[in-house]
Amino acid sequence: MGEEFSRLIAGFRNTLRFMAACGCKGFDTAIDKRRLDQLGKEGSDPTLPGKTMEEIRTDLGDCRRCGLCRYRTNIVFGAGDPRARLVFVGEGPGEDEDLSGEPFVGRAGRLLDRIIDAMKLVRESVYICNIVKCRPPANRTPLPEEIECCVPFLERQIAAVSPDVICTLGATATRSLLKIDAPISRLRGRFHDYRGIRVMPTYHPAYLLRYPERKRETWEDIKMILKVMALI
Repeated sequence: MGEEFSRLIAGFRNTLRFMAACGCKGFDTAIDKRRLDQLGKEGSDPTLPGKTMEEIRTDLGDCRRCGLCRYRTNIVFGAGDPRARLVFVGEGPGEDEDLSGEPFVGRAGRLLDRIIDAMKLVRESVYICNIVKCRPPANRTPLPEEIECCVPFLERQIAAVSPDVICTLGATATRSLLKIDAPISRLRGRFHDYRGIRVMPTYHPAYLLRYPERKRETWEDIKMILKVMALI
């Protein structure tokens, strides 16, 4: 009963956050049975399954919900298998991603490709996305209000995929998804829970390019994912 209540509260909180990101400023509290019936039919939690990736992308539209829209060339929605067992979540698009509209295609993306290849998987068999879908200027860390606007769409993507495991790449992705404020060095190496889905935080490929000595730890995290997925 306690867990069910917590899930209901979490769903309601995410609904309010999503509606605020879409520009909702308040509610008409007048009782209208037709309105209540319509809500009951449509549902109100944007993170629940039942929406396809195409529908979520349509809902996102030519997003102008935060200031990042002023700097982007392309929205970087996500790519891969919409029914993947494994989802990778990064921080945000870089220059190469912004130009191409595809996630993880620059130097960090090529390293992620090598990690996926070492897992004996292919890029098309996983799903790859980011916390924010527009490039922050000069590749800075996304601001809290930018994350707040974008995360509801990420949550809907995860709900649509319904993976066995999520691998968060770097501190921003991990903190934004898990709502945990701790260094990635303390969060990696063990599974966390996101709505019943196992989450393995690890270092971002861009960080590994600067500090290659962390690759061994990252591979240990990846091996734990493979074990859970019964691939080793």
